Amino acid sequence: MQESVESLVRTLESYRGRDKVIRTVCYGSQLIGGVLNRKTESEVSSQQLGRSLLLFSAQLSHCRTVLRLFDDLSMMAYSHSYGMGAGEEDKGLRWISVLTNVADQLYYPCEHIAWAADAELIKVKSDKWWLFGTVLWGTSLLLGILRSLRVLILLKKKLKTCQKDSSGNSSCSQLHRQMQREILSVLSSMADISNAIHWMPAGFLWAGRFPDWLVGLMGTVSSVIGLVQMNTDSRNQADIL
Repeated sequence: MQESVESLVRTLESYRGRDKVIRTVCYGSQLIGGVLNRKTESEVSSQQLGRSLLLFSAQLSHCRTVLRLFDDLSMMAYSHSYGMGAGEEDKGLRWISVLTNVADQLYYPCEHIAWAADAELIKVKSDKWWLFGTVLWGTSLLLGILRSLRVLILLKKKLKTCQKDSSGNSSCSQLHRQMQREILSVLSSMADISNAIHWMPAGFLWAGRFPDWLVGLMGTVSSVIGLVQMNTDSRNQADIL
């Protein structure tokens, strides 16, 4: 129990970890609130709790939006360090990563403008800027899926070579873990893309058709996968040290 609490504290002490926890609680609240809101009229207390959870979820979402006002420089530093991907062996991965960085970099100013418009700090309509942000987010997610699929293909080739070498059991195990991580990344991105499409203008695929509980479910699945991956990375780094 104490170890779990200490792990949670360490997670909350980092910006990345805190954001993932807030995201998980945000979507989890929306999932539960959406389910409770579907109760019959006679269950007034359940519906009231459901509405409160949905409001709480909306506030956490707004909190994450405000915190992302300070992410531009870190994203810019990452994009600059990656550059044109000269250190990437595979050309496909290189260009996918470069395009992903461009989409991610452009996402932040679009979201900032939309937020500022909603807060009445600037006199522009926020709708188109939220749309631009959603399109860029969806593009980044699609590119992320393509990248993971490409990585899986490359890892599969390496695994075949590794299996031929009887002394490479540890290397094969590491390749298996990397493949599992990429599969989880694909599932996470697919869950997020389903929500991104839901937030597109009406008439585009299933835009606007998801109930609150389904948006919460997709977001919760993606968020939990992100937490699992982050904790796995932390354990691997601890083992190396």
